[in-house]
Amino acid sequence: MAGSSGASPGIGPRAGRGVAAGRDFLRRRADGTVHQIGVLFVTTIEGFRKTWNVRQWWGEYIEQCYFIARVTALPVMLIALPLGGTISLQVGQIVRQIGAQSGTGAAVVQALVTQVAPMAAALLISGAGGSAMTSDMGARRIRDELDAMEVMAINPIHRLVTPRLWAASTVGAMLCSVVILAGVVGGYYFNVVQQGVTPGSYFDGATSLLRLSDLVITLFKAWVFGFIAASVACWKGMNCAYGPNGVGRAVNQAVVIAALLVFAANYVISTLAYVLFPPRT
Repeated sequence: MAGSSGASPGIGPRAGRGVAAGRDFLRRRADGTVHQIGVLFVTTIEGFRKTWNVRQWWGEYIEQCYFIARVTALPVMLIALPLGGTISLQVGQIVRQIGAQSGTGAAVVQALVTQVAPMAAALLISGAGGSAMTSDMGARRIRDELDAMEVMAINPIHRLVTPRLWAASTVGAMLCSVVILAGVVGGYYFNVVQQGVTPGSYFDGATSLLRLSDLVITLFKAWVFGFIAASVACWKGMNCAYGPNGVGRAVNQAVVIAALLVFAANYVISTLAYVLFPPRT
C-alpha cells in the first residue's frame, strides 16, 4: 500500500513527520536545559573558588552589600509586618476556641524564625537585588565589557560574581533579624491590642518553643538562599541574548528561577532540620 509504506500502522506520513519533529524538539530542549544547568553550576563553583582572594573583591563586596541592603530593608519590613499580623490573627482565632490565647506568641515567633524570615529575605533579594544584578551583568555583556575583561586576563567571574555571591548571602542573613522584629511587632498589635492577650503571655509564649538550633538553621537558610539568588542572577545576566529584549527576558527568568530554587532548597533544608533537630513540644 503506498500510504502505509515508511510509516507506523495507523499513522500517516504527515503524522509521522510531526511525531519525529516533536521528538527532535523535546530532545533539543532537554539538551539545552542540561547545558544551562551545567553553566549555572560552573558559574557558581568558579565564583566560590576564588573566595580566598579577598583583597581582589573586597571593595565591590562592600558596594554590593550597601546596594542590596538599601533596596530590600524597607520592603522586607513592610512585608513582615502584615505577615506577622496575619499569622497572629489567624492563629489567635483558632486558639481562642480552646482557651490557649497565650500560645499565639509561640506560633507567631516560631513561624517567623523558622520559615518566614529566610524566605522573605530571599524573595526580596532575588526580586530587588537580583534583578539589578541581572540587568547590570546583561548590560556589561551587550557592551562587550565581559569579553574585554577576559582580553585583559581578568576573570569576570572572580571580579564580578564572587563579591555579589557573598554580598547577597551576607545581606540575606542580616535581613532575618529585620523580618523577625517587624513580624513580632505586627503579631503583638493583633494579638495584644486587638485580641486582648497580656503582653507577658505573648512574649513568654514566644520564647517557649525556640531553641538556638532554630536560629542557626534560619541564618544558614538565609545564607544559602542569598547565594542561590545571586548565582542565578549573575548566570542569567552573563548569558543573556544581545539587545535590550535579551536583558529584559533574562531579568524575568532570573527572578522566577531563583524563586523556584529557593522554595526547593527550603523544603530540603527544612526536612533535614526536622530530622536532625526535632521540634520542641
